[in-house]
Amino acid sequence: MRLAFSLVSILVFAIAAFMVPVAPAAVNEFSVGFAEVDITPTLGKKPVYMAGFGHGRVAKKVHDPIMVRAVVMDDGDTKIAMVAVDVVGIFLQNVERVREALPGFKYVLVSATHNHEGPDTLGLWGSNPLKSGIDPEYMKSLEAGCVDAVKAADKARKPAVAKIGNAADASLVHDNRLPVVKHDELVAICFEEPKSGKAVGVLVQWNCHPEVLDSKNTEITADFPSYTVKHLRESQGCPVAYFTGTVGGLMTTLKLPVKSADGKELDDGTFEKSERYGTLIGQLADKSLKAAVPVTLTPFDIRTQPILVPVENSLYRLGWQLGTLDRNMFPWEGKATPKEFTPTKDLSKPIAVKSEVGYLKLGDLEVAVIPGEIYPELVLGKVQDPVDPGADFPDAAVEPAIYAQLKGKHRMLIGLGNDELGYFVPKRQWDVKPPFCYGLKKAQYGEENSVGPEAAGVICGTFKDLVNNK
Repeated sequence: MRLAFSLVSILVFAIAAFMVPVAPAAVNEFSVGFAEVDITPTLGKKPVYMAGFGHGRVAKKVHDPIMVRAVVMDDGDTKIAMVAVDVVGIFLQNVERVREALPGFKYVLVSATHNHEGPDTLGLWGSNPLKSGIDPEYMKSLEAGCVDAVKAADKARKPAVAKIGNAADASLVHDNRLPVVKHDELVAICFEEPKSGKAVGVLVQWNCHPEVLDSKNTEITADFPSYTVKHLRESQGCPVAYFTGTVGGLMTTLKLPVKSADGKELDDGTFEKSERYGTLIGQLADKSLKAAVPVTLTPFDIRTQPILVPVENSLYRLGWQLGTLDRNMFPWEGKATPKEFTPTKDLSKPIAVKSEVGYLKLGDLEVAVIPGEIYPELVLGKVQDPVDPGADFPDAAVEPAIYAQLKGKHRMLIGLGNDELGYFVPKRQWDVKPPFCYGLKKAQYGEENSVGPEAAGVICGTFKDLVNNK
């Protein structure tokens, strides 16, 4: 009996031990922080050349500030930063200096809103075509502002959950180049405190040129994104960061009918139209957030690919030769991803510029990071087919569409991401030689601000490989 009792006791003890609750493995906690820094240029000491239109447009007044807005996210293992700057564009070398000052981050994205009413940050809009409009001291302050904003957002990080919403409105964007293909999808993400549900911040992405104020304005302004941010700060009660997406093609507000609240049609080149349009985009974001669904943003999978993009634009080549466009050139040997990137000064041979394509998989959200102004056709898979008889390259292959590569639940595209290479035009829609497409008497706008007809294939092909880990 004693032996039997001992065996039973041991058996009971063993069963009890297995029944003791075991603490679940720790789940990495998602956290997010927002911050902003004012980088408005100082007027009066020296000319501040305004970007986006003609040469010699000097700022005379500040209407509203130029801002850097940063969002820092951490999945418990990896920390990343997403930065939006209210300027026309930022070159890769500026981004690289920002990254160097931010150790500890797996990835830092710096995107320009593509604002046409702020300071020249690319060198294209000086007093004349032979002179850069860049103020080197201002560019240092811009880079420092990016670093400070990221550090402040990192310090402000707190645990959060997220929800994501989408809304579309084709009436809020004008395509001023045939064929008409609009990317009218707005994406908004709201981050909330897990227990209280209080909003921590909102990230919103929309696809349109900030150029409501047009070419004659001489007041520094962030254009409509400033009003979008203002509206959402008030409606959502939290910090807001605005990012630009697909703007090539050309997605614009110019010639877009916009009416005031009382029904009056507003003119291009006015702050009234800028404010109204920005408010309408804010309201579209409100609509998207009302229908938002929970989204898991962890774990992070960050992929980037340094690339070479061939430069065939003669004006760009001349600009780099004269120093108005300040960046290194590289020999182009037909390979976008060479083993080494070795600069060259020999512009008599084919040349390329070094850039970067990014793919971010944040849990259920996939983000394409494109270093310029991509045409909607290349994003949505709507490259013209059959080809117009006037096209310069009617036999060109159709580039792999960006969104066709994304298979997750949610998607977003950030344009002018970490660089600005101008327009990425579908090669089979390239049109600079007569006879022109659609029976037009002259070429449409676009190609003069593109590095060349091969760029779209390089960007889209690289992105496809990046997503598929090739």
